[in-house]
Amino acid sequence: MEKVSKPNEMPEIREKGIPYWVKIVTVFFLGWIALYATRAILNPIMDDLQVEFGLTAAQLGLISSIFFIGYAGLNVPSGILGDKIGKKKVLVPGVILFGLMAAVAGSMPTFGFFMVAWLLVGIFQGFYYGPQYGLSSEAIPAKHITVGSAIINSGMAFGLSAGYFISTYTVDTLGLSWRAPFYVIAIPVVLIGLAMWWVIKDKPKTKEAKASENGGQKLRVKDLFSRNLIFAYITIFCAIYAFFVVVTWIPYYLEHARGIKGTEVAVVSSLVPWAAIPGSILFSWIADRMGKRRPVLLVMIPLSIIAIVSIVAFDSMYVLYAALIGYGIFGKISTNPVLVAVVADNAPKHALGTAFGLYNFIGMCGSILAPYITGWLTDVTGSLNSGFYFGGILLVIGLISVMFIKEDNRPNIEGAAAK
Repeated sequence: MEKVSKPNEMPEIREKGIPYWVKIVTVFFLGWIALYATRAILNPIMDDLQVEFGLTAAQLGLISSIFFIGYAGLNVPSGILGDKIGKKKVLVPGVILFGLMAAVAGSMPTFGFFMVAWLLVGIFQGFYYGPQYGLSSEAIPAKHITVGSAIINSGMAFGLSAGYFISTYTVDTLGLSWRAPFYVIAIPVVLIGLAMWWVIKDKPKTKEAKASENGGQKLRVKDLFSRNLIFAYITIFCAIYAFFVVVTWIPYYLEHARGIKGTEVAVVSSLVPWAAIPGSILFSWIADRMGKRRPVLLVMIPLSIIAIVSIVAFDSMYVLYAALIGYGIFGKISTNPVLVAVVADNAPKHALGTAFGLYNFIGMCGSILAPYITGWLTDVTGSLNSGFYFGGILLVIGLISVMFIKEDNRPNIEGAAAK
């Protein structure tokens, strides 16, 4: 069968030495470390913020919810803008600015001012997702797309762990103010943004090239809502909601429900991201080898449901550790690259940035709701357990959505229609 050029290939960029796509994977891996480390520095110091500003559990959750309102709200506009003016021009300034705004947030004297600054951090992080996955989907060879995305995606795990440790070490071990982690994280984030400016070679397509990609047709809204894309959107929403229940509240849960203190909180909390690294790469490799995403997701999501419920359902510390590791292996960090491949398989070729921006916007609506709803449920029931159980219920909905994904009609997969 004659090989057809794929939408995620960039044959125009050829270099001696390290392939361009490897450089892209590396720098975007660092980008996810930057994003998640900046977010994660907040979680271990929630007690400090609660005391300093006199907050309820719901208000604590609102801090993360406000952040993700900014982040999710910019996903679609940044994807559209990146497709129009160049993805690099949108992505790189966003990285540098959210690093600078993190330092500003740490200097804010009141809860209100802190919330405004933290919202701006979220807004500038919102410049990242659509342009990044648009660029990487164009650059990574088709046969490596899921594994390449998994390596990029694993930066989330490193970032979560790094953020937890930066916060706990500077505040609990060194005895510094809760503000110190915000200052510390700003420096590497800005440096990563500068590295991206040097590495990325974004070549916006001409109008003629865009038109030829889609048979001369303009992008239609319905092209972004095909059957498979709709169910991918539903699934990622449910997966991200559950994920942010875990990553937002697990340090607080470990301290208040399990009596774990100090840097041990960071160690236990980091079981999720560290376990996600091999899980993400393994299941992505399997999906690439199979050439299908649905069967892999149908294994991973039920196991992630069992894991998230087990975190709070049993008193045994050994079960807790096993559940956190299990959630890392099968949860959102590992399922995301497989779902990214579903989007890459089905999205319009000439609007990958827009499609990925929409995918992440819908998914990250879960991150807006999860911190606040979990805090509210805690205030109402007097226990964090209810929030984790609710996350498990949403994952059941995500599992049902995966069952409706069909892989016999993927427009961006060679020969899919003939299968």
